[in-house]
Amino acid sequence: MKKGILFLMILVVAAFMSCSPPKMLEYRDYKNFKLNGAGFTNSKVSLDLIYFNPNNFGLQLRKVDMDVFINNNLLGHTLLDTLIQIPRHNIFTLPITVDVDMHNAFKNGLTTFLGKEVTVKATGRLKVGKANVFMSMPISYEGKHTFSLF
Repeated sequence: MKKGILFLMILVVAAFMSCSPPKMLEYRDYKNFKLNGAGFTNSKVSLDLIYFNPNNFGLQLRKVDMDVFINNNLLGHTLLDTLIQIPRHNIFTLPITVDVDMHNAFKNGLTTFLGKEVTVKATGRLKVGKANVFMSMPISYEGKHTFSLF
């Protein structure tokens, strides 16, 4: 009886030690940038973000809650609450819609229209998991991009 309990304890400890937290998803690119609804105070912009999963296992993405900044001015907010399957060691697409505050967008409008380089920053949280066990991870991205509308 004692050997069975000892074996079970060793098995449980080995199972917990083999579970490592997932590595952060790697941003690669964006595509399909579209203006979905334009207004004087608010607008909606949609785009597909391209990411790579560096983990040896597939993941499930449950939620994304993120703020987007251009040159340190808040451009807008995005909330994605859909379950997305992420394959292991593979590239995947994350479709997002950003609710744009037009007051802040006008601050960066001229720089963007002229095709000058801007600093894009994204901060927030996402929930990823496996087998319906989810954990919250921070989102922190900052990079230089050129958006030319001409």
